[in-house]
Amino acid sequence: MIEVRNLTKKYGDNLALDNISFSIDSGKVYGLLGPNGAGKTTTMNIITGCLAATSGTVTVGGHDIFEEPLEAKRHIGYLPEVPPLYTDMTPSEYLNFIAMAKRVEYEAIYRQVREVMELTQLEEVSDRLIRNLSKGYRQRVGIAQAMLGNPDVIILDEPTVGLDPKQIIEIRDLIRTLGEMKTVIFSSHILAEVTEVCERVIIIHRGKIVADDSLENLNRSIESTNRLHIAIKADERTVISALAGIPGIVEHEVIRSGEPGVCELMLSVDKNTDPREAIFFAMADRRFPIITMELKKSSLESVFLSLTTDAGDDTAGHGSDVNGEDDDDNDNDNDDNGVDDDDESDVGESEDE
Repeated sequence: MIEVRNLTKKYGDNLALDNISFSIDSGKVYGLLGPNGAGKTTTMNIITGCLAATSGTVTVGGHDIFEEPLEAKRHIGYLPEVPPLYTDMTPSEYLNFIAMAKRVEYEAIYRQVREVMELTQLEEVSDRLIRNLSKGYRQRVGIAQAMLGNPDVIILDEPTVGLDPKQIIEIRDLIRTLGEMKTVIFSSHILAEVTEVCERVIIIHRGKIVADDSLENLNRSIESTNRLHIAIKADERTVISALAGIPGIVEHEVIRSGEPGVCELMLSVDKNTDPREAIFFAMADRRFPIITMELKKSSLESVFLSLTTDAGDDTAGHGSDVNGEDDDDNDNDNDDNGVDDDDESDVGESEDE
């Protein structure tokens, strides 16, 4: 559906994108991740034709975004990080206007507007001025406009920023539904969100693609072991002796918890094995009570950090996506925790003018 080849973007002497190439297949949900300033928003803006590239090509549905912009853009619905809203309109008026701007057939405008408002749950505020809506509802209006025109690809830049927890769950469900019918690309600074929604992940670091694969393959390729945290009521030497010879345990690290009579260990265990049952029976045979046994599998966060943290670089500690703060490229800073300060109840408290 989308082919990006040798894409480069320079801002003066700053190289925002460095000869990147990737493909987007139909009918999948892709997550676009990267530290602050990695090039995520620049990539989205170029794919959607909002920004010119220094060099390289982008084709959408077989149409070059630079040579055939109108044909290519008909395949795309785009929600920028800041929704492009006319606040003196109502959601109904605005969506009708956008449908006409996208050249939706006149007979289909009413039906499409009704459908996207229903999917984004905007019916109850359809006649209120957008400027009087909470940030969460304004974000929904932005998502609705991206869906108009029945595009094959929907691109969402931070679609859940400013939404309350209930709305975030609803939007995630909506993205999953859209992914069954369309190609969806979205960036997010919430790694758990990407894990829940995406089938594939593209990670950008310093303008380069450092990963493009499924979550399962990324986890498998980065780390060969999981971690198993155990705490057993017995002395350290006896516990270590009891663990010797149990298949799957690669190495152990003693943790000094300070609790008298308790041996606490962090075990590295092979990903292809699960030694918990063997450990349970080994300790039961010796009548050693197990206080804690928790398997910690490698996560998207650990993969992300391993791919985007350079030697001597403290990127992960300075507002990267892992910490939920994204001011990518030249974007404005948004709510760090993805929760709207203006509660949904704001809608009912404001008066239309």
